[in-house]
Amino acid sequence: MSLPRKKQAEIERVLKRVQEGIIEFDNIWEKVRKATTPNLKEKYEGDLKKEIKKLQRYRDQIKSWASSSEITDKRPLLMARKSVEREMERFKVLEKESKTKKYSKEGLAQSGKKKKKDPRDEVYAWIAEKQDALREQVEEFEEQYEQATASGGTKGKKKRGGKNEQLETLNHWIGRHNWHLEQLDSVKSRLEKKEISIKQAKRIQEDLEYYIEENQEPDFR
Repeated sequence: MSLPRKKQAEIERVLKRVQEGIIEFDNIWEKVRKATTPNLKEKYEGDLKKEIKKLQRYRDQIKSWASSSEITDKRPLLMARKSVEREMERFKVLEKESKTKKYSKEGLAQSGKKKKKDPRDEVYAWIAEKQDALREQVEEFEEQYEQATASGGTKGKKKRGGKNEQLETLNHWIGRHNWHLEQLDSVKSRLEKKEISIKQAKRIQEDLEYYIEENQEPDFR
C-alpha cells in the first residue's frame, strides 16, 4: 500500500532538511575548529548547538515514522537517523572537550588568586537559559509555520479557514516570544549598567518561567 501523497511529501521534506542540516553542521564545525579567538569559538559552538537541536527534532520525527507499519521502505529513514546520531556523537565529544578546557582554565586562574564573584552572574545565567528556551520554541513555531505554508492549497472554505487560523496563531506566539526576548535583553543591559537592582531583575522570574512552561496549554492566557 502506497503512502498518502501528503505524508510522502512531508517525509521527503524532512529527509531533505536532514541533509541540509548536516551540511550546515559540517560548515559550522569547521568554523569552530578554525576560530581564532575564544569568543569566536564560543559563538560558533552556540550555533552548532542550535543546529544539532534542529537535527534531533528531525530524528525524533523520523523515529516515529520508522516505527509505523504504514511505511514499508524504511531504509531512507534509518540512514537519515544514523546520520543525525553520528553528528550528535561528534557534538557530544566537542561539548565535553570545551567544558573540560573551560573548567581547567578557570581552575588555573583561581589557583593563583581568588576571583571575586559578581552577584549578578546568577541572574545573567538565568537570562541566558530562558532566552535559549524561548528561541527553541520560536524555532519550533517557525518550523510548524513553514510546514503549514508548504502543504499547498486546501479545498473548501472550512479547511482554508482552519489553516489561516493556524498561521495566525503561530505568528501570534512568535511575536510574543520575540517580545519576551527583547525584554530579557533590556533587563540584562539595565542590570549591567546598574540601572536596576538584582532584586528588581528577579521580579520577572516566576511569571516568565510560567509563560515558557505553560504557553501552549489550552487554558493558557
